[in-house]
Parts: sequence; C-alpha cells; structure tokens
Amino acid sequence: MAEAADFQGTSASPARRWLRRTGALLTGAPLLAGLLQLPAATPADAAGQESLQAAAGAGSVSVAVDSLTPSAPSDGDTVTVSGTVTNNGKQTVTGAHVDLQVGPPLETRSSIDTLAKKSNDLQGPSGEKVGGKYTEKYSALTPGVAEPFSISVPADKLDLGRDGVYQLAVSLSGETSAQPWDQVLGVQRTFLPWQPEEADTKTKTTFLWPLVSSAHMAAETGSNEQQTPVFRDDELAEEISPGGRLDQMVSLGKGLDVTWVVDPDLLASVDAMTRSYQVRAADGSTTSGKNQEVAKHWLAELQQAVTGNEVAALPFGDPDLASLAHNGTNVTGSLGHLKEATDVADETVNTILHVKPSTDFVWPVDGAIDPSIVKVATSAGADKVITRSDSLQDNLSYTPSAARPIGGGTTAVVADSRMSTAFQGDLSRASASTLAVQRFLAQSLTLGLQTGKQRSVVVAPQRMPSVSQAQAMAEALEALQGGNWSESQDLTAATKDKPDPAANTRVPSAYPSSLRKQELPRAAFEQIAQTKGKLDKFKVILTRQSRVVTPFGRAMNREMSTSWRGRGIAAVGYRDGIESYLNGLIDGVKLIQKSETKLSGRSATIPVTVQNNLVQGVEHLRLRLTSKNPTRLKIGGDAYEEQRVTVNGGHAQSVKFPTSANANGRAEVVAQLYTEDGQRYGAPVTFDVKVTEVTPTVMLVIGGGVLLLVLAGFRMYTHRKRAAAREAAEDDTTEADGENDGPHDREDAPQNREDAPQNPEPSGARLKEEAAAGSGADASEQPSDLAPDTAAESADPSGTGERVDR
Repeated sequence: MAEAADFQGTSASPARRWLRRTGALLTGAPLLAGLLQLPAATPADAAGQESLQAAAGAGSVSVAVDSLTPSAPSDGDTVTVSGTVTNNGKQTVTGAHVDLQVGPPLETRSSIDTLAKKSNDLQGPSGEKVGGKYTEKYSALTPGVAEPFSISVPADKLDLGRDGVYQLAVSLSGETSAQPWDQVLGVQRTFLPWQPEEADTKTKTTFLWPLVSSAHMAAETGSNEQQTPVFRDDELAEEISPGGRLDQMVSLGKGLDVTWVVDPDLLASVDAMTRSYQVRAADGSTTSGKNQEVAKHWLAELQQAVTGNEVAALPFGDPDLASLAHNGTNVTGSLGHLKEATDVADETVNTILHVKPSTDFVWPVDGAIDPSIVKVATSAGADKVITRSDSLQDNLSYTPSAARPIGGGTTAVVADSRMSTAFQGDLSRASASTLAVQRFLAQSLTLGLQTGKQRSVVVAPQRMPSVSQAQAMAEALEALQGGNWSESQDLTAATKDKPDPAANTRVPSAYPSSLRKQELPRAAFEQIAQTKGKLDKFKVILTRQSRVVTPFGRAMNREMSTSWRGRGIAAVGYRDGIESYLNGLIDGVKLIQKSETKLSGRSATIPVTVQNNLVQGVEHLRLRLTSKNPTRLKIGGDAYEEQRVTVNGGHAQSVKFPTSANANGRAEVVAQLYTEDGQRYGAPVTFDVKVTEVTPTVMLVIGGGVLLLVLAGFRMYTHRKRAAAREAAEDDTTEADGENDGPHDREDAPQNREDAPQNPEPSGARLKEEAAAGSGADASEQPSDLAPDTAAESADPSGTGERVDR
C-alpha cells in the first residue's frame, strides 16, 4: 500500500539541528578512522570486544522508557520521561549519563513504522541532545542492576518546530575499562506528537471497544423449572471479577467516547450467572456457582458505561464468517444458524443492557475479506462489513475515509490497519505499553496532516485484548481525545460519511493463508448440521419445546464462534459434548426391551412399554408393532398396527396391541416409535412371539367334538320319537282287544309281552350328561376364549418366557 507523501519544507530550527549534526559527524570522522586502525583485542579484552559487538546492535545497556507525559504536549507543558537503564554487559559502566535527543519530524506513516522496528538500534539516527541540566548522571552502572531515571524538560526547550511527529530518543552514554571513552551504549526511541494548537481540520476517529469472550456455557440445563444453566468452566467469573480482563475493559472504557462492540453471548452468559448456575469440573462433576454478586456488579457497571455511547451487537456467539464462507456454505443449514444468531442479538442486548443496539455490522477475523465472506455477511441481513486497510488496500498517497460502497448495497467500513494493530503483542512491560501508545498517537497525527480535507478513520483492535493491552488502549484514547487534531465519532456516523471517490472499492479475491489455516473445517459444520437434524426430530415430540430448542440453538451458535480459531481440539470437544448430551435426551424416550413372548391361544393382546425419562411430557408419537410373519401372526388383523402415544414426564406407558394366530411356531415382531411426520424415532425393539395350541388338527378335533355332540343329540331325539310312536300304537291295540274280550280278559303284566322294550330309553337329563361325558371337555372352559386384560406392564424388562394377556 502506498504511503503518505512527504511534507514540503522544514522550519529553520530543524535545519539548524541538521547542520549541527552534520558538522559533528565530520568532526568525528578522524576519530573514527583512528579507531578503525586499533589492534585486535587480546583474550583479556574479550569483555571490551563484547561491548563493541553489542554497539552494533541493541547496545550493552538496555534503556526502557516506561512513561512519557504528556503523551502529546502543547505549549507550556513540561515533558517528563521516566524509565530504567540496565547494564547487560560484564563490565561496570562509569561516567554514565542519560540524555534526551530530538530528531527531525517524521514525514510519512511508513517512516514511523521503520523507526518503531529499530527503536533500540545504536546505528539509527538519534537526533540532537537537549543537554544542559536535562541530563541524569550515574557514577557507575553495575552489571545486571537496573537504575531508574526521570528527566523533565519544558516543551519549549525541545526546540520543536512545525506541527508533526518528532523522534524522541533516550540514550545512555558512558565508558568501560575496555573502552575508556564516552560513547552511546544504549538507546530507546519513541515518538513525540506535536500539535500545540487546535487543528483547522480535525480527523473524525471511531474507536471500537470490543466486549467479546470465548464460549463458556454448555447446552445442558437443570431439570428444574428455572433450567439452571451449566458452565463448562469458571473462567468467565475470573474475567469479570475485579482486575479481570473484562472487568478492566468495562472500567477503562467507562468515560471514553467509543463504540462498544458486544457479543450478545457474553451478555447472556453473565446474565445467567446472576442467578443459580452450575460449573462443571474436570472430572465431569458439577458444583454450584458462587459468583452471582460479581456478575450483577459487572452488568451494572456495563449498563452505566454504555450510557450515551453507541452499542453495536455482533451476531450471537460471534460466528466465524470466513470459516462459514469457505467451509460451511455447502453444508445444509449452516447459513440458517448465522441468520438465527443475527436475529437473537437485538433482543439479547436490549433486554440485558436496556439499549437499542445496531445489528447492521459484521466483523470478520482481522478484517480480512473476500467475495464469499461479503456474500455470507449480507445473507444474514448485515449491510456493513468491518474490514481493514491491509485487506481492502488503496494505492493512494494518503489515507481515505473509512466508508466506501462495495456493491449490492453493502458498505465496507475500512479500519486503519496501523492504528488497529498498535496494541498487539506483549504490553505487560511499561516500556512496551508506552511505545505502543506513542506510536498510535504518531500515526493518528501524521494521518491527519496528510491533506487539508477532513476524513474519518476507524480503529478496530484485536477482539479480546489482554489487561495490559486494554490499559494501553485507554491511555492512548485519553490522550487522543484530549489532543488538538482528532474528534470522536460513533461507528454508524462513520458509515454515513461521504466516500472518497478515489478509494478502492474492489473486494480482494485472495484470503490470507495464515488465517485460512486457523479456520473451522468442513467437518465442524457437518457435525453442527447433524446435531441440528437430531434436534429437529426430537423437538416435535416435546410438549415444551423451548426448554430444549433454545439452549441447544444458542449452543450451536457458539460452536461456530470465532474464538475457536487456533483451538481445534477444544472446539471438537465442545461440539462432541453438545451432541452427546442431545443423544442422551433423545434416548430418554425409548421402548423397553422385551424377551420372547408366549401366545397360548388363537388371539391375545401384546403390551409394549414406552419409557419417558424426561422431565416434560412427550406427544405426537406413534408406536407401530409389525409382524415379520403375518401368515402365522397378525397384529390387529394385518401385518402391523399403529397407536398414538402420549407419556408424561418421568413415567412409562404400556400400549396393547390385539393379535391373532393362525399357526404354531415363532413369529418375529418389531416395535418402532415414529413421529407424526413418519420419521423413525429411537431404536426398534425386536422380540419373538411363540404361538402354541393353534394347529389344523386341534381345530379339527374341536370341530369334530362339536359335531359328535350334535349327532348324539339328534340320534336321541329320533329314537325317543320312535319309541313314543310304538307305545301309542300298542295302547290303541290293547284298547281294541279289551272291548272285544271284556275287562277280565286283559293281561296286567306288560313286561311279559313279547313286544315290550327290553332297555327303556334314558331320560333327557341323562342323555345330556352322557353326551357331555362323551365329548371329553368342559364346554364352559375353551382354551381359545379371551380373558380380561391384565394390569399395565412394568417398566422393567420382561422375563424369559413372558406370557401375554389372552
């Protein structure tokens, strides 16, 4: 990227300093020539040789500038530079003194970068010494011992000229026994912005203040009505506790004119901590969380801090747009997760912070974009993409305003890469932090001096600054907002500024390979889709879907979080944990296993038990019982039958199916739960039904017995009718004889008559008894008769040889 053009012309004071430095260099040339002809050092002078070698680099004495106040001085101010000097060599340094040296203005932004890279190089330019009483002296510097220094000098003694950024070097000079002459043994360069008067045209600066953390909440919740949340660890409590990272972000950002960029997941997680919550330990056990008051205090402080400032809400969970664009768009449902994360952001922030957030922005990692990332961002409803100038580069001699159209109604908000990356790295040392602050201010002032036109600049620092980085950011912002060349502006206003027509609006086609290596793989999105598919099938049977859908939906948003970059193993563990927990819930509604069932008859009812171990009821389920051998055993008169199932939470329900058998033997039966839309639910239960006493022979014997009873009854009936007819005929004959012979001629003993029956017929009752005896069975107790149904089956697995209800 082209840098800003150099300024034309210099003031008289810098010119005089340059002449003096040139004269000093010419004067020292003979001395340098003499030094070059010195003989080689002997072994005894090894320490001196070491010092000579060190002089070619960072020096044998390290100089640390721990404080420079004010960071951007004005007329009448006194500049105080404090820090330490440490002798890293093996020889004592005598006659040591610390001096301040002011160099000429740095004309371009690239020259600031160059100087920052060589801030402690002895070979670089250091400028003219302020000298006089503005020097701190030491009689000796002992090896390994750090000595403090503090020099205060009025700004008018620094001989500063026109507005600009000046190099300010702090050097340590002295001599050793091996090098007994005064020389510079260590130096530290920094930057001194100089804008004593209000600028005619101020740069409008937008600073994003990010409140983002990693995923801490699991999908698991308690079985109580409040659904007590479960946290994977207690790290969030540490971050919001006094002195923690997020605690510092809130306390430092309070009072600064910034745009708060918030991940709604962070707010939701802290809000959950204000009530009862559980924390999972490394061994899998859970303990009650004890940081409710800490969470309440942090949220209260945040609510005050954002008052009067703009709040921009990222999609819930801060999804990794680049990973989604490159690896997830071909996985069904992945873009739907991003849309859900965007939709829920507004409600979450508004409910917890009581402010209306802007949800038009997305923020890809490090502001790196390509066409696919922009397409994914707009598909979620965002029309403003926060990118960075090292991604959307310009070939201009100045830095254009941040906002620019990139097509399709989308605006790219181009953050300045130099100012955005100024606070990266280890800033735990005061010297590193001070250098970062001064470099940031230097870049800001130089940018503002490039043209006479007002421009807007956006600063988008790293997502999760450390405590020391946040402290440096706050110090720089306080100095910037108290300076004379910049004015604050919120993010939405920056997007409405008139775009520079010369600025680049073409989205780069290439994406940095270093960032691509850290992306979530396609397998991650496939696993998320698999979890989503299981959830969709599961939720349709629930009577209270929100108890499951909401926590799992938010957990799947967290699975796509930018915070998983560079943490592949942890990301896999988080996804596996969510899917495993869902599998456990799904398995909570299942069929109880059955052993072989005996059917001793031609019809019976077979009970199948559905167990619900969830805390809520299930419905919209159908239980299908299927016979694999319907010619032998039919279910409800066909090969299968279905029945609706509704089971209360924590209960079991037995469903009875009528069956009819046509033949002896085993018939395999399969029980399977289905949702109402025909999707299989859970694992099937397969068991055998053993049919006995139902064969053609048995049916023939039974039919034959009935036929014999009928024939026997018919025979007795006809025999009795014939006997009665004979008796009637005989009586008629006897009466006729009596009329002819007289009463004294009739025989009185019919048993002596030749035609009298020898075996009188049995009575009707006797015939019934004999017929029953001859059938060999009690007609009131047939083995195929149905008996009343028994009580509901136990939820325990049935025993071997289970008999069904007949």
